[in-house]
Amino acid sequence: MSDSASAPRFDLDAYFGRIGWAGGRRPDAATLRGVQLAHLRAIPFENLDALGGRAPSLDLADLMAKLVHGRRRGGYCYEHNTLFAAALEALGVRVTLLTARVVLGADRFADRPRTHMALLAELPGDPRPYLADVGFGALGSLLEPVPLIADTEFHDAGRRHRLVHAPGRGPLETWVLQAHRAGDWQAQYAFTVEPFEPSDYEVINWHVATNPRSPFARRPYVQRLTPDAHLLLDGDRLTVTRTDDGTVTERKLPGETEARRALAEEFGIDAPEGLTLLR
Repeated sequence: MSDSASAPRFDLDAYFGRIGWAGGRRPDAATLRGVQLAHLRAIPFENLDALGGRAPSLDLADLMAKLVHGRRRGGYCYEHNTLFAAALEALGVRVTLLTARVVLGADRFADRPRTHMALLAELPGDPRPYLADVGFGALGSLLEPVPLIADTEFHDAGRRHRLVHAPGRGPLETWVLQAHRAGDWQAQYAFTVEPFEPSDYEVINWHVATNPRSPFARRPYVQRLTPDAHLLLDGDRLTVTRTDDGTVTERKLPGETEARRALAEEFGIDAPEGLTLLR
């Protein structure tokens, strides 16, 4: 991601302490899988900065302060994957930043702009690059990285995924991440392996956070992953999906106080003072 000799050394000890990772530090597939899953289970997905009308900082020092040292906040895809990319590079993994179209529920892929950040991870001695992603806020997200191989089903910590090709107009192949849900393969996002730079995400991040038409600027969207369940707060709806049998329970939060309590107790998030969650 960055070859700058002046970049500060990434604090892997603090990051691993935050995500509870006590495993190996070799840049291999087992470490890559374990660190991604640990990150997902430790740091929640949330859009509270955007809901408050500002784009969150993507500066690595700010991300460490908010997501690692702060411990009572999370972030959305640009924050999560910028932090994850820095950790992987500190481990000796080569990382390429990718930008995807979120096509879940879309009739045409081209109708969705490229707004999601994902990562391509290359391991020393391994000819296969991996799609890695700790920032996709959906039930169809990857729990572990998968090799960039088409038409092969992967089982990642209890979920089923595959990558397929789709027609595209550009010179690069279009890849589609699919998740197996409700008895069918559902497209999650589409991407090419064109490299993007941190400066590109400054623009995308600002647009997604501050555009009044962006869903992230209009209602709270928060998720937390545990070994037993996936928790989602979407507006005033709290949904819990069990990992073992897929049982779904949903309840409506009656007001602001209950929403703040749910964030604190269910998601481990302290909402900023003065922020109105339910509008």
